Amino acid sequence: MHPIPRQNRINQSKPVFMRKLFFLVSLLILALVIWLGVFRSAPSTPFAPVVTQPLAAKQPTAREIVLTPLGGKTKADEEIAKLQRRVKDSTPDQSPALLENLGWAFVNKARTSSDPGFYKLAEQCADAIAVVNPGSADGELLRGHIYHALHRFQDAEQVARKLVAQRTFVFDYALLGDALMEQGKLDEAVEAYQKMVDLKPSLQTYSRVAHMRWLKGDLPGAIQAIEVAVSSGSIREPEPVAWALTKLALYELQSGEKDLALRATEAATRYLPDYAAAELMRGRILLAEGKTAEAITSLEAAAKKSPLPEYLWTLADALRADGKVTQATAVETQLHNTGVANDPRTYSLYLASRGDHPALALRLAKEELENRRDIFTYDAVAWAELAHGDAPAAEKAIQSALAEGTKDGRLFYHAAVIAAAAGKTADAQTYFTKAKALEQTLMPSERSALEQKIALLSSPQAQVSSR
Repeated sequence: MHPIPRQNRINQSKPVFMRKLFFLVSLLILALVIWLGVFRSAPSTPFAPVVTQPLAAKQPTAREIVLTPLGGKTKADEEIAKLQRRVKDSTPDQSPALLENLGWAFVNKARTSSDPGFYKLAEQCADAIAVVNPGSADGELLRGHIYHALHRFQDAEQVARKLVAQRTFVFDYALLGDALMEQGKLDEAVEAYQKMVDLKPSLQTYSRVAHMRWLKGDLPGAIQAIEVAVSSGSIREPEPVAWALTKLALYELQSGEKDLALRATEAATRYLPDYAAAELMRGRILLAEGKTAEAITSLEAAAKKSPLPEYLWTLADALRADGKVTQATAVETQLHNTGVANDPRTYSLYLASRGDHPALALRLAKEELENRRDIFTYDAVAWAELAHGDAPAAEKAIQSALAEGTKDGRLFYHAAVIAAAAGKTADAQTYFTKAKALEQTLMPSERSALEQKIALLSSPQAQVSSR
């Protein structure tokens, strides 16, 4: 056999090679078709991604919270910003004192703005102090004051009792007296305030003396003490002076000295322009003088600055007295939307006075009584009980409200209406007479209702039925 030449070998193997190549390509195409068919017909099952748990957000510390810039352009805002910078740049040994100052600056801002959120910032300052200086008495005093401002009176009392057991400091006794007074423990509160006076006579001490005298029915003594408080104040701390002048205005209004009362509110706004409490009091005085339009201007400014139930209620009442029903209704809607959260006791009084939602009024008053057992909370319970149709329960509660001998127009008015409902005409006449003597402190609707009740009680039919 002859060997096949090289060229011929190549030519002869070409068909075989091509057949193999074609076979391989066909297999690849078939595999691709099958693969595509399988994945197209099968349900979509994408690859599960790698699941990673998000890292928990780092909670800001109390120190970081209180150093958050707040903005604002008032003097109080500027003071807060300055203290924030000082705290930020402070050394560990400087930090507690500066945090304390910042906390009290937040308290001042809360008082002047009527924004309770600043009390929570002040509480964060107390928490931050506790981190760097556990057990700090100054930090706990700040905390106790915040508890009091937020109506946590039992908590405030506990803090105050620990403080007075550790040291002898005037404002520890102030806190203790305030917490006791709000819980209706007046005799114990007097002891705490007396200790405070013995340690340091000042605006803060004499203003508390004034309030206790007023609660006990000593109006001349209250005026004397609050005047001493005002004279003890300083322009460097304007808010306490403005507050004391506003209390003086209230006492002067009660004594019938409307001009002196107006002067006191004007002095208060010189210390602290746009002071909401002074604007409210000015509005009340103008209402007592029958200057309703002027009163509304002051009351609108007060309610805009401090939209608390007392402010909104007084404004709405003045608007209704002036025939501005639509505007009054808008203010009352705001009161309904915020009353429970901002001041349940005053909102309860409002509801009971209007005859609206008596069950809610009673619930709010009784819930407040669990924490705040002072005469005004008992008055709120009594008024709500009457609105709810339970005159005997109302009579029992109003006796607790009258127990300290406090002379207050609204208190006497409520007592008179409750006595009349209980069929005790002689008692009703006595309380109506006392309320009439203080009618300048009542709102227009209350004065109108008082006149109607007195006329009804004096009618021949009432006289016959009482025999």
